[in-house]
Amino acid sequence: MTHPTRWIALGVGLVVVALAVVMATQVGGDPTADSTTSQLLGEPAPDFTVTTLDGELVTLDSLAGRPVLVNFWNTWCPPCEQELPALKEFARRHAEEPDFELVGIVRDDGEDAVRRYVKAEGLDWTIGMDPDAAAALAFGTRGQPETFAIDAAGRIVGTQIGAASLKDFEALLDAAQGNPR
Repeated sequence: MTHPTRWIALGVGLVVVALAVVMATQVGGDPTADSTTSQLLGEPAPDFTVTTLDGELVTLDSLAGRPVLVNFWNTWCPPCEQELPALKEFARRHAEEPDFELVGIVRDDGEDAVRRYVKAEGLDWTIGMDPDAAAALAFGTRGQPETFAIDAAGRIVGTQIGAASLKDFEALLDAAQGNPR
């Protein structure tokens, strides 16, 4: 190989092969896998503080010792609207259960808009405001709606990223109560 063109072609070929090897080792199996599961599953729930529309503080400590579903949402979110009928039915079915708490956490929304929405829709579970998105960041949310099931020991035992069905909410509650389906 005394010709410079052959050396250049060989060099380019080696670079192409090296790039192909690097790219092949970087390809994962399912590009959506990380978007469907929370990194917090099985971990202790993050500490958070939100203020309800009535001015009460809700913290992880204030919910300790009982199963909790935390649902992140806002008033202008189409998937939140999609899951609302299921969430309302779920809340209705479990309204009289003293050992369970449903907490809606609103981020990226104004308190006045949330108050009007809560009244218009007849939402009667705990609604907390997260104006600086501290709770949403602590839970590692990527959008809304997202729902987290927390067991009585304070561990995240179930998650639903995106709109949930009534069946999804029931499965999350079962997990939070220690009865996974």
